[in-house]
Amino acid sequence: MNTITINKDTTIGEIIEKIPEASSVIKKFFHGGCYACPSMRLETLEMAAEMHGYDIDEIVSEFQKLANQ
Repeated sequence: MNTITINKDTTIGEIIEKIPEASSVIKKFFHGGCYACPSMRLETLEMAAEMHGYDIDEIVSEFQKLANQ
């Protein structure tokens, strides 16, 4: 079993590549715009949380739960 670690420095692009099921969490917090955003390969979760006004710890926790399933 591969271990995937998600943290505030993980990029949106990495999450999309590593966790195909992440679309539900991406849509919840970022309304799915990440898929069309040219910055998804560079933008970290922390940057996205800050821009959209969300708590980074909550976002990381939700992605990490998906990664551990």
